[in-house]
Amino acid sequence: MKQRVRFTKLGKIRFLSHRDLARVWERGLRRTGVRVAYSEGFSPRPRLSFGLALSTGYESLGEYLDIDLHPEAGIEPADLPEIVTPGLPAGMTAQVSVPLEPGTESLQAAVTSSSWQLEVVGPERAAVSEAIDRALAADELPITVERKGSETILDARPAILALALSGDGTPVNPGVGSLRASTVLAAELATQPRSLRPAELFRALDPTWREGRMLRTHQWTLVDGARCEPIPFEDHGSRGATSAPHAEARAS
Repeated sequence: MKQRVRFTKLGKIRFLSHRDLARVWERGLRRTGVRVAYSEGFSPRPRLSFGLALSTGYESLGEYLDIDLHPEAGIEPADLPEIVTPGLPAGMTAQVSVPLEPGTESLQAAVTSSSWQLEVVGPERAAVSEAIDRALAADELPITVERKGSETILDARPAILALALSGDGTPVNPGVGSLRASTVLAAELATQPRSLRPAELFRALDPTWREGRMLRTHQWTLVDGARCEPIPFEDHGSRGATSAPHAEARAS
């Protein structure tokens, strides 16, 4: 049976690469005795499928993983977070798990955009606000990006779905505090049909800006025209799963 898991990536664990993340989950599942189905062939691997890659050094309140459990695993979705979290490093907490129906669209294909809290280090808040206004008023924002080893010109404007200063400038649920003066942006960036990364957004707004804390807060899919998360955490209680405040404590 396949299960989809939502988990955090906060604190020091943010320095794990996407490939390292897969190894951490493999070891965590093995340590906690969760039986996973394996691929066939000369070098069998656990059948795990991750969602959109998170850049090394970035944090997230909600990452996703599809796990194909062994037919004899005998684990209910509601129980999986409580079982596997002790086998994961601090800052990585399995929040909730749900069963997947056969034919469910992959995470890579389903997610259409992500929401972010992005710290801009250096410029004054007023200067950041002016740059946002210029970008939203522009018809085009051409930048040079690298995709699959080659450079290409990308119009960043269609991928900026929402962009504003974030409230009083305080990041939501901070896992890693900033020691430098910074301004926080709230952004929603498209992942389809052309993706825009936070670092590319900064280049489009002002190439002199430096990144502070980069936090992915949500990933969004479209279901019958309505925007929703792959697993809306607040709507699915998970017995024994660590709540968001406790997840932050484990990350510190």
